[in-house]
Amino acid sequence: MSKRYAARSPRPPKEAGASPGAAGPAVPAAAYRPLGWRGPREATHTRNVTAAFNHTIVHSHDKQASAEFLAEILGLEAPTPYGPFVTVRLGNGVTLDFADEFGTPHQQHYAFLVTEEEFDAVLGRLTERGITYWADPFHRRKGQVNTEDGGRGLYWKDPSGHNLEVITVPYGGW
Repeated sequence: MSKRYAARSPRPPKEAGASPGAAGPAVPAAAYRPLGWRGPREATHTRNVTAAFNHTIVHSHDKQASAEFLAEILGLEAPTPYGPFVTVRLGNGVTLDFADEFGTPHQQHYAFLVTEEEFDAVLGRLTERGITYWADPFHRRKGQVNTEDGGRGLYWKDPSGHNLEVITVPYGGW
């Protein structure tokens, strides 16, 4: 049995004298479902969970320049220092905490859900600054905007090489 489908409890042994192929005592099917599997009812109903995403650290060549770049392109408030970080607060209260990386930062992808008006403003800022953008995450459709999922989206690079994205409709649509 693969690790993905590892039993949550050991399968009970066959009873002595049982014919070949005879199963031992009944084992609930749930014991052999994929780890993390949620049934149809659980998958379609939300629970009252108090956990909320609060912040993440964005490693960069120059934390101040990268934070200012993102805030300007997205039209957010100016970044603020917080300990060893320079933070950019998003509209939902989450902060991106920029930190200097000594060496080459591992490139990440950060996606931002924006309104149609905000999208137009971001596209305008990218265009007026001469920043290249693409319609796809692999940067094959240069200077284009995608219309996936009934909205619009585009990608561009920040000063440290992170792949940034704005979309007007979440993946999978509303």
